[in-house]
Amino acid sequence: MARAQTAGTVVRGKLLAGRVLSSPAGPVRLSGDEPTLGVLNDPRVIGLELELIGQSRGPGALEIDPIHKKALYALKDGKRLFVTYWCDICSIRTYTPGQCWCCQEQTELDLRERYD
Repeated sequence: MARAQTAGTVVRGKLLAGRVLSSPAGPVRLSGDEPTLGVLNDPRVIGLELELIGQSRGPGALEIDPIHKKALYALKDGKRLFVTYWCDICSIRTYTPGQCWCCQEQTELDLRERYD
C-alpha cells in the first residue's frame, strides 16, 4: 500500500522540555492540536529524536499537522516509528498519552513500525 506524500515542512531533531525541538538548523518552537501537544509534553517522549511534519510559523516555529494526519514520528535505530500508547490490560491503542478509557490505568509508550 503506497503512502501519500504529506505537503508541509519536515523537521528532525531531539525533543527538549517546553515543546522545543533541537534541530541542526537551531531550536524550533512547536505547536499543534491538543492530542499532539499531549505527546510533546509526555516525559517519556522528551529526549527522543523526532521527525515532525507541519507548517512553518516563522523562523524557528512549526505548527505540527493534526494528529490524525500522522505527522509525528520517533527515529530510533534507523527506523521511523509511529508514536502510540498501549493499555496492556485492555489491549487498547491510543495516539496520545493518558489513562485508558476502559480500566483507567496509565497507557504505556509503544513506538511502532505500523500505525495499526
